This record gives sequence, C-alpha cells and structure tokens, in this order.
Amino acid sequence: EKMDDGAVTASYRADRNKVVDVLNEVLATETVCTLRYRSHYFMAKGIHASGVEDEFLEHAREEQDHADRVAKRITELGGKPDLDPAGLATRSHAQYGNGEQLEDMIKEDLIAERIAIATYSEIVRWLGNDDPTTRRMLEEILAKEEEHADDMAKLLSRVRK
Repeated sequence: EKMDDGAVTASYRADRNKVVDVLNEVLATETVCTLRYRSHYFMAKGIHASGVEDEFLEHAREEQDHADRVAKRITELGGKPDLDPAGLATRSHAQYGNGEQLEDMIKEDLIAERIAIATYSEIVRWLGNDDPTTRRMLEEILAKEEEHADDMAKLLSRVRK
C-alpha cells in the first residue's frame, strides 16, 4: 500500500516536505551559480583571462551537475524540482552578480561559494541521521564547493599581483 512512496520508507525520519523545500532552495542556488559562472566564462577578458575563463567553465559544469543531482533527489523524495526562472533569484542563497572586471567576477564567485559552504554545512547538520542519503549527497557537494572556494581564492591572489 506504500509503493507509491518510492524511495521513502517507514524508516525515513525527516520531514519530507521541508527537505524538498530546502532542496529546492539548493537547486535554485546551484542554478544561479551555474549561470553566473557561464556568464563569467563568456565575459572574461584581460591579461589573466585565458586561465581564469577555463576555471569558470569547469565550475559552471560542476555546478550544473550539482543542480542535476539535487533535482533527482527531489523527485526521489516525491517532490517537484522548482526551476521556474521567475523565482530562481529569490530562492537562491547566492546572487547572480554583475561584475565586469575579472577581479570582480572572481570575488563574486568566491563570495557565492562561501555562502554555499555555510548554507550546505547548516543543512547537513540539520539533516543529521534523519535523511542520510540527502545528507551524504550534500556533503559531497559541500566538498566540491570548498574546492571551488579555494580555486577562486587562489585565482584572486594571482589576478591581484
């Protein structure tokens, strides 16, 4: 009689609706970050652009992978991924940004990565053992966001010299 619940069994202890809501915020954040990195990839110019633009594109692809994983998890929990463009910016924890200089673009990306790190760390703690699958997924994404922040910090240091 519970077959329609799919992956969610009686042992699932989290508030499924709240988890889906939180994951939709993560989805919006990852989508906005994907778009920002892609914009920076196309808009990068200047003496340091050749190495930095490649990093922007790599990060855009990884952020899109994160968004895809989160959307998939939302559907596994019986929810609907909310990709309505009208609300992405309001649900996202990070801003899109409008930096025009390479240094400003890198700063925007670093700030967004740091926001994601803080937000995802909080979500991981909140989930605890109530939804270990979602927690593990977010821990993996969190590790990648920390790597992205480190990359941006190194690029910022290089561009400033």
